[in-house]
Amino acid sequence: MKSIEIISIPVTDQQRAKQFYMELGFEVMVEAPFQGDALWVQMGLPGAQVPSITLVTWFDAMPPGCIDGLVIKTDDIHRDVAELHAKGIDISKPDKTPWGLFASVQDPDGNRISLHQ
Repeated sequence: MKSIEIISIPVTDQQRAKQFYMELGFEVMVEAPFQGDALWVQMGLPGAQVPSITLVTWFDAMPPGCIDGLVIKTDDIHRDVAELHAKGIDISKPDKTPWGLFASVQDPDGNRISLHQ
């Protein structure tokens, strides 16, 4: 084993979720038909090779909104929070902890993503 490659994010509407994640700074890596009527939407952060995310609608054991712990590293959390606020995205103020600064945001389905510096 080498690395984590893809993290599944359960959503109700892939296109709405795709737009949200693009506002966060993700780029579409792959968008293609998958298993009949499904659509594979894989996204990643610019310059990052792994991991990426895929917006899924087909895992019964993963209802939309169940992700509560995806953490994205940032070099300047204050800048990123300000940029997201300017885009109209509701994100918490950075919270100082003994292990760094964290700010959290929820996607349209309630999946919680944290920025960490």
